[in-house]
This record gives sequence, structure tokens and C-alpha cells, in this order.
Amino acid sequence: MALEQGEGWTVVIPYYNERSFLAATIASLREQTVRPLRLVLVDNASTDGSVQVARAALAEVDGVDVTFLHEATPGQAAALERGIANASTRFTAICDADTIYPPDYLARAQTRFDAEGAHIAAVLATALYNRPDSADSRLRRLKMRIAPQLLRRQCHAGGYAHTFRTDALKRAGGYSRKIWPHLRKDHELIHRVWKQGRVIHDPSLWCLASDRRSAALQKRWTLFERLLYHATPFQLKDWYFYRFLGPRMAARAHDELKLRERPWENEGEKMSHRMNATR
Repeated sequence: MALEQGEGWTVVIPYYNERSFLAATIASLREQTVRPLRLVLVDNASTDGSVQVARAALAEVDGVDVTFLHEATPGQAAALERGIANASTRFTAICDADTIYPPDYLARAQTRFDAEGAHIAAVLATALYNRPDSADSRLRRLKMRIAPQLLRRQCHAGGYAHTFRTDALKRAGGYSRKIWPHLRKDHELIHRVWKQGRVIHDPSLWCLASDRRSAALQKRWTLFERLLYHATPFQLKDWYFYRFLGPRMAARAHDELKLRERPWENEGEKMSHRMNATR
């Protein structure tokens, strides 16, 4: 099904060796209620059969336009850049291959975009790790209500929870290793997107995220760097990213290619159980 330019949603899903998770993620995205819908899957040189899993999961799907791409340059940023370049719809969502999205995820985001007006550049969701009605999930939603009000014009959600007006995302430069090859690329991108329009954090918009990388990533983002990120005014955030944080991460070799490191095993079955528990 060919989409006319400007209509509907493009969902970009980069993946590298996600055979255990990919089918569950794709299943959740196939069930999205919005149309027109285009899924752009970008293989980043997987070696575990992920490509075959993706093609099998989308072998028979009606009403959804599917594009399979291959990006040989290693790194999620390169895969995302390739996928975003193929987006021509009104909205673009970035979805991780190990994250589950409720069927109304894109519809809720679009409702927020339409309600707030054309000056909204992005709507960011809340990451949950348990059932939506659990105490932990309620606390995470409460945090999403409070943190963006106290710490304005910052990023409070991972890239797997980002939805954009496509034109604003592209004007901002999207994901790019030339601009930012380091970890914490979601925070740096949202800083650029803020220059294109307002970014909303929506506590009612959620996805079931994987916590596989959380502990490792926190170790590569020092407490001092995090505190200074929150304390630096928006007008000085260019200095923070490009004069302060970028050089520090380069000196520590904290390239975003570290996201390709995979210290976990056999997590796919656990994710499937968590996905089923939320239904």
C-alpha cells in the first residue's frame, strides 16, 4: 500500500541481533489502530537471523506498508538516519526492537499533536516496566508529570518513546553520527528538536520498555554530568553538549557503538511474558 506524502505515520525500527525480541515488538506495531501506517525496519548488519524473523513476522499483513532496509554502517544512529530518510508521512515514531507498544500508542500521540497545534514538534511517552496499573507504573507516570515542569526544555524519555512531526525531526537534523556519535544521543537530539517547536512529555502515553541496558548506561553518564545537564539553562545547552559532554565522552570512548554490546542472554521469553501480562 503506497502512502501519499504527508499522510499517516512512519514507524522506524532499527535492530541489531534482536531475534528474541523482534517478533513481539512487530506484533504490537502491527496492531496499531492508526492508518495509513508504514513500518520501516532497518537491519544494522545482524548475524543472528533477525532479518528472517522480521520478514516472517510481516509476511502476511494487510493495511500496513512495510519497508525493509539494510544499513551496513555499525551503530543505531546510522540505522536511524537511514530509516528517517525514508519517512515522508506527517508523523514519525522511533521504536526500539525490544519494546512493546499498546494498540492505541500512535493514535494517542496523534490526538495530542492535533489538540496542541502545529507548534508541537514532538510528543514523548512514559516508559513502563510493569503492568500499567502497578504501583511502579503509577509512580513513573507521576514522575513524568512533575519532572518536565521542574526541568524544562529537557529530555525525560528514551528514544524508544519518541514521536515527532516529521518535518520538525528532519529540520533538526535527526539522528546523525556526524552531529553526535556519543551515548545519550536521545537527550542531544531532543535539544535540537526543541529549537523547532515545543516538546511534550505525556504521562498517559506509555510503552513497555526493556531495562536490559539501564544499569550499564547509567555508569557511562556520571552523576556530575547528569546534574549539570539539568542545571544548564536551555540557552547554554549547546555549550553543555558540544563543548563539555561530547569531549568528555570521547575521552572515555563512550561512543554510541557501545549499545551493540550485549551482556545479557535469553531475555526474549521474559519480554514475551511481560507483554502478555499487560494485555
